[in-house]
Amino acid sequence: MTATTSPKAALDRGSALFRVALISTGGTIEKTYDELGGVLANKVSVLDMLLASLDLRGVVIDRVPLMNKDSLDMTEADHDLIADTAEIMARSHDGVVIVHGTDRLAKTGDRIHERLTGKGGATRAVVLTGAMRPYEMRRTDATQNVTEALTAVQILGPGVYVAMHNRVLQFPGVVKDPRQGTFVRG
Repeated sequence: MTATTSPKAALDRGSALFRVALISTGGTIEKTYDELGGVLANKVSVLDMLLASLDLRGVVIDRVPLMNKDSLDMTEADHDLIADTAEIMARSHDGVVIVHGTDRLAKTGDRIHERLTGKGGATRAVVLTGAMRPYEMRRTDATQNVTEALTAVQILGPGVYVAMHNRVLQFPGVVKDPRQGTFVRG
């Protein structure tokens, strides 16, 4: 018997792979340092490097690079696009993870929750995450938060959540607490 890594072969062997749509929207987690300008900016995605550093056995990740914006620059149309994309991806995946800027993450989470509730409720777990410090920084929380989101999406029931800093909170009623540097129940 030969070893194989194809999803169909894995299913045939009885070890189903969990399919995650990972939607990237930018935010602090993806900011990189611009040496010439001396600023952190959303210019390139670093998620592929972050994901490559993880041991993701049993998970297939389909990357959906939607935008690369600081969430403070997001428009109402951006929040709608993210909600629409999460709804569409939930139809063909076992779960959805959204990497998002923390300043407007709660707004997007509420938008997705409202959208899915208006259509009969979520059919899958949709988990938002982000970081307070960019992936490029030595003391980043990005790796922990993405890892937590990828674990949470596999074990949570249908609904919309945020997973960060060793906590999972369900929408609605989630807010960012700038003093604590994390999300809390509002």
